[in-house]
Amino acid sequence: MSTNRVAVVEQRLDSYLSSATSSAVRLRPEDVVSSGSSLTARKAIELFEDQVLSRALDVEARELKRKGLGFYTISSAGHENNAVVGALLRLEDPCFLHYRSGGFMMARSRLAPDVTPNFDSLLSLVASKDDPISRGRHKVWGSRRLWVPPQTSTIASHLPKAVGLAMAIARGRRLTFDTGLPIDTIVMASFGDASANHCTALAGFNAARFVNRRGRPLPILFVCEDNGIGISVETPHGWIEETYANQGHLQYFRADGELPSVWEACKAAVEFCRGTRRPTFLHLKTTRLWGHAGSDVETTYHSLEQIEALEARDPILRNAQFLIESGAAEPQELADIVRETRERVAAASVEAVRRPRLVQRAEIAAPLAPWNEAAVRARAARVVSPEVRRECFGEALPEHAKSVAKRTMAAQINAALHDVMLQYPETLIFGEDTAKKGGVYGVTQGLQKRFGLARVFDTLLDETTILGFAQGTAHVGFLPLPEIQYLAYLHNALDQLRGEACSLSYFSAGQFTNPMVVRVQGLAYQKGFGGHFHNDNSIGALRDIPGLMLAVPSRGDDAARILRGAVATAKECGRVVCVVEPIALFHEKDLHEDGDNGWLTDYPPPSRDPASVLLPGDVGVYGPQNKDLLIVSYANGLRLSLRVARMLEREKGLKIRVLDLRWLAPLPFDAVRKHADECGKVLVVDECRATGAGIADAIIANLAEQGTRAKLRSVRAADCYVPLGSAANAVLVSQDDIVAAVQEIVS
Repeated sequence: MSTNRVAVVEQRLDSYLSSATSSAVRLRPEDVVSSGSSLTARKAIELFEDQVLSRALDVEARELKRKGLGFYTISSAGHENNAVVGALLRLEDPCFLHYRSGGFMMARSRLAPDVTPNFDSLLSLVASKDDPISRGRHKVWGSRRLWVPPQTSTIASHLPKAVGLAMAIARGRRLTFDTGLPIDTIVMASFGDASANHCTALAGFNAARFVNRRGRPLPILFVCEDNGIGISVETPHGWIEETYANQGHLQYFRADGELPSVWEACKAAVEFCRGTRRPTFLHLKTTRLWGHAGSDVETTYHSLEQIEALEARDPILRNAQFLIESGAAEPQELADIVRETRERVAAASVEAVRRPRLVQRAEIAAPLAPWNEAAVRARAARVVSPEVRRECFGEALPEHAKSVAKRTMAAQINAALHDVMLQYPETLIFGEDTAKKGGVYGVTQGLQKRFGLARVFDTLLDETTILGFAQGTAHVGFLPLPEIQYLAYLHNALDQLRGEACSLSYFSAGQFTNPMVVRVQGLAYQKGFGGHFHNDNSIGALRDIPGLMLAVPSRGDDAARILRGAVATAKECGRVVCVVEPIALFHEKDLHEDGDNGWLTDYPPPSRDPASVLLPGDVGVYGPQNKDLLIVSYANGLRLSLRVARMLEREKGLKIRVLDLRWLAPLPFDAVRKHADECGKVLVVDECRATGAGIADAIIANLAEQGTRAKLRSVRAADCYVPLGSAANAVLVSQDDIVAAVQEIVS
């Protein structure tokens, strides 16, 4: 048995073309290749050219890897009939692609003659920074010119955002908002049969069907490239058809057989989706040649007979046979296409390996977290006129409110959301219970009534879908503010931030962004209510995401100013920003004792004053002249720390300075070091769990590494889920814990 199955497949094609006999019939370029088909001989030969180019690139990828010059060998070999879909879609149809989409990309590139798919693909394979999409950061299929955002996922986690973009097209029309796309645009998302089983893919299908069931248009074309196997695990025969052929609100099409049949089935699916604006499922039968990737030893799970059976279904060989037998092409014509294509790829490969690669850390990370503070502050300063605000709020502007209920954190966030919606007409607010109900805690009350159902709406109960909607709408110019009802719920969908939203700018070198502000209601201290799922005291998974910005306000006025800064940052820098709002402080009124109203604040109206916005590094400092001890904290911990500071000043005469971090990613290390050096003793009060869940470890490590002479301590919550009832008090940071730590560090 030959171990080089690539050579076997290549030689079989060459052997056939060298021995094939011309058909007695010769079709003209404009003739259809078979009765009942709209596929012309010219288009069929173009498809063959595109498929051969994709195959030649796959072969060269393995050769580059063998020489130590290339870094990616997951090929499109056997999937080349996806070129048909690429040829049938328009350049204005956004496409989220499966990683075996070489044929598709070659065919789609014909729509933009200025694109060089051969050389571009090779630059990506060798990780050159001249690669026009990722600039050497990953091998991805993507192009700004071709409207193909790069995807790196193998588990179809791009489906929810594709659904979100399809939803945004219709929503843009309702709002007369220019998405930059024609009204009959459709969105395509392709994936493998194994990935179709993943929960994220299922969320995408479900969301599409749900939206359509509610009577809303959703022009998305799901393309399942079914090769019958996921790495080494076979997909049961007929599984995809059994699962998706009879789903309500999802029209099913199957593409299999000879090239004209594949063309007609794909054409019917595209036309149905475009004409009806309904979710469409195209089941494209493929095969997988040469294993999962170059490193995959296929003989460990397939016999020689099975491998040869797969190779016999090689679509390029079958298409060559059809073109010759139908009279669409001569054997020598196709042989010349194969030879010339291989030569072009080989020549381009020589040049690609000469091109420079990324070396410097700063250059590599540059598109991950773009930041321009001056531009963000300028953006935030573009406030609406007083007349517009009065029309929105009536004569009772929030900054004039005197009642307790109007001065809580929940009320201040609500007012800030109204102002944001006024200032940015492209903003959308959505989530579970956010619209009619106004949120579980009333934070979004009145927004739908004021701004309408198209801008403030309820979603189905699925965090993956909510974040998918956010990404998709952001792709076409909306500025989404999705709400996640509880912090623990976010973990159900964290990969939509980690693997999708925050990676997009990085893998596209900033050419694609999905700016958004994700509002998450969370943290603990709800007097024992709800247990763990409503009292999740861990932000570690958020701080771990590269490029994600994270803020946690402590007071109502700060919450409003942070929200403005977050929205301006998302808009100006294309960033993904998460604001965790501490539920326990939403309706809190008092600080030191019952009835003191010390936790109520006046609403800071939007203005051109830089102080009306809080950005990373803008820390809050209480007792700036005090130097006996610095307490560093945030959210509920700040409130507890301020209580301790006053109590110990009265009882012990200690002059304690308290610093509110406000932004937890990036952390304000410079500000903390400055105050630490002035005070000489530092206590970090971190309400999150002790191990990796909060910020104490990072703050203390930074101070130590920077050589501070300050004495360092921390108070953290127990490494335990939050229980129900009064037992919660035993695992959370308490006022007594802080007092004991202060006494220990100052003794």
